[in-house]
Amino acid sequence: MVKSRKYPVDHPPFGALPVRSITIGSGGDQMAVHIAGRLGGRRTPVICVPGYNRNMTDFTDFVRYFGRLAGETWPIVLVDLFGRGRSSDRQDKSLYASPRDAADLTELADALGIERAVWLGQGYGGQVAMTVAAQRPNLVAGAVLVDSGPLSDSRGLVRLRINLEHIAGWRGEAVRTGMRQVLANDYPGTVDTQLDALAMRTHYIDRRGRAQGLFDPHLAKMLENFEADDVLVAQWPLFDALAHVPIMLFRSQLTDQLRRETFEAMTRRRPEAPALVISAEGSPALLNHPDEVGAIVEFVEKLPMAGRIAA
Repeated sequence: MVKSRKYPVDHPPFGALPVRSITIGSGGDQMAVHIAGRLGGRRTPVICVPGYNRNMTDFTDFVRYFGRLAGETWPIVLVDLFGRGRSSDRQDKSLYASPRDAADLTELADALGIERAVWLGQGYGGQVAMTVAAQRPNLVAGAVLVDSGPLSDSRGLVRLRINLEHIAGWRGEAVRTGMRQVLANDYPGTVDTQLDALAMRTHYIDRRGRAQGLFDPHLAKMLENFEADDVLVAQWPLFDALAHVPIMLFRSQLTDQLRRETFEAMTRRRPEAPALVISAEGSPALLNHPDEVGAIVEFVEKLPMAGRIAA
């Protein structure tokens, strides 16, 4: 049995998102899930999948705004992929890959009685959503990809690795000031208190004054294989797995996860898809502005009913 990763159960960012744990697979691994609204009606659920080392707290503001605009009963499902947030870490580290994450999410959907859903993925989470479409096309009623496409930007992967290395070496006040500097590049003009809150979405401060990640450290180790000048191969067949459903595309203006030319190639491939740029933000997108969330609500509401959803 793999040793449980420690985190404070009263960590402030978790407070707004109580979870229940659902067993996935035969090994007793527990996936943390937060459900807003009500499953079991005729409204198509929205399943939100966070980025590479991130967790469901990235969707805290989105859930609130979506509920205001679409109605508090609209079902929204937030998940922590294994190795992130409040979900179990994988015992077999080789299973940290999008095909396995996608398979886990299809099992989760079955456990929740969800027959079809809109999949909203940020960064790596969008790649997992595309993989769900490749594995189980009928489970996808539509998709919203945020800073996500068939090709990751190697520069963003290297920057993430370097940032995580720096954060791991800081202690005391240097943690707070350093993480503010890191985040200020992605969210210029954001006040320090908000930057501090964003920092605590992925880390907590231990008794020694060090920042500890809310994710399996092996995820950071996996980034060691990348260099900034790596030329990665675009997985267009994966993107085309969504060809059978409506999609919506977002790119944050300051993101280093999705190159502009890749985003533009995606829009040419799907010219009918709404494509929006989120100004003055990096990744992950905060999704805390009524215009952006309103556009997603409009997109979701226009989709055909997904049919009966089991309770």
